[in-house]
Amino acid sequence: MYKPRGMTSHDVVYRMRKITGQKKIGHTGTLDPEAEGVLPVCLGSATRLCELLGEGTKQYRAVMLLGLTTDTQDVYGTVLSQREVCCSEEQIPEVLSHFLGNIVQIPPMYSAVKYQGKKLYQLARKGIEVERSGREVTIEQLRLDKLELPELTMTVTCSRGTYIRTL
Repeated sequence: MYKPRGMTSHDVVYRMRKITGQKKIGHTGTLDPEAEGVLPVCLGSATRLCELLGEGTKQYRAVMLLGLTTDTQDVYGTVLSQREVCCSEEQIPEVLSHFLGNIVQIPPMYSAVKYQGKKLYQLARKGIEVERSGREVTIEQLRLDKLELPELTMTVTCSRGTYIRTL
């Protein structure tokens, strides 16, 4: 199902239950509420396939704004700092190449990862920040599609569990 911006993955499942009349529905991974794109869902007995389908590589098209730091690690959060981008367009592909392969990411506080039974974003909304351990993910490809500093658009092919906004 195509998930529009502003909807949670849970909202998609709820909507699919209403449309299909099926109670047993699952999705193959969580997309941020502000992300839009295809969210694969499985119905009925096919929900057993969700875990298997979610194991493969995923591909995202992302727009990155350089020089901006927010509390959510995306453009929708509170701005913590902003500075002028002082790199050249020629340096960008070289920097992107450092993210290829196996890397360790720390899940952002605004994520659905659970800590002591609560989702991190629930804690973050209360102003609570907890220590999170890094997780290894694989970035198979980072293709630079468009570059107009301070903004760049790229296609990311990656493993399950990758936080695109954390790149």
